[in-house]
Amino acid sequence: VKDKVHETRIAMAKAANQAQFQLYWSLGRHIVEAQETYGWGKSVVEQLSLDLKNHFEGTTLGFSPQNLWYMRQLYLTYRD
Repeated sequence: VKDKVHETRIAMAKAANQAQFQLYWSLGRHIVEAQETYGWGKSVVEQLSLDLKNHFEGTTLGFSPQNLWYMRQLYLTYRD
């Protein structure tokens, strides 16, 4: 039983990490595509950060402008 609980906790952590990675990838792709399509610049990433922080109050740590730039870089680095 203890092993099963331990295995389940590990599986849950892996699933959460995978979902978080997919979110970051998607946000990075969105930023890159919008920059290419609409000519978005630095200020738009900052505005996106503010919009996400306002909409998802209490979960603001992952949506700083710096983190959004990291998400963009993640996508650019591994998209090919």
